[in-house]
Amino acid sequence: MYWKASFMRLTIFGATGGTGACLTEQALGAGHDVTAVVRDPARLTVSASASVQSLSPLGARLHVSTADVMDPAAIIPAMAGADAVLTAIGPRGTGATTVSQDSVRSIIAAMRKAGARRLLTVSGSIVADEGESPYLRLIKPVARHTFLRHVCTDMRAAEAEIEATDLDWTIMRPPRLTGGPATGHYRTRTVGGLPGSLTLSRADLAACMLSAIDDPAAVRTHIAIAN
Repeated sequence: MYWKASFMRLTIFGATGGTGACLTEQALGAGHDVTAVVRDPARLTVSASASVQSLSPLGARLHVSTADVMDPAAIIPAMAGADAVLTAIGPRGTGATTVSQDSVRSIIAAMRKAGARRLLTVSGSIVADEGESPYLRLIKPVARHTFLRHVCTDMRAAEAEIEATDLDWTIMRPPRLTGGPATGHYRTRTVGGLPGSLTLSRADLAACMLSAIDDPAAVRTHIAIAN
């Protein structure tokens, strides 16, 4: 059961990446308590002091946990008492990769040990064709069999890992992500894709993910999203 909470304890993976940084900043700005799990704290662009002094007038705190996401035992403490776990970990580049699948598998194992249930993750619109325009229905299969074949395989495997659990999950499926600002103007759909979904700013993706945490309609669904 979920309700509109004014304060949540969130655990964020991938906080040193573009989407993860947006998630961390926006969550702190909204007054939430955030634990950012990172391998290299020096790469974290949001400092603990900044989160308290400027980003978080409501009194939120940023806790930095240094751990390898691929080690379930190492990340269990970061999930203690978490209302939700969010991961923005995904492939970088188009080469062979299993980072999405391996990271969610580890996160799921740790969540079970920690007793956490709410999981939100980023996948991609490349994994499915439902609801797409005729143009993208032609282009996406080509991309899946050529330059995005490794990325798509990894994302689909990660989704399968999550769907096989009894967790309260939400899988976000954005198109190509950009570094644009949060506009608040984005489209979402929980059944199929979005026609004409070509780009989305990471800031808008982060905002949508945070709004979905305590939305009962978002539990155990795939959310297609685009500007």
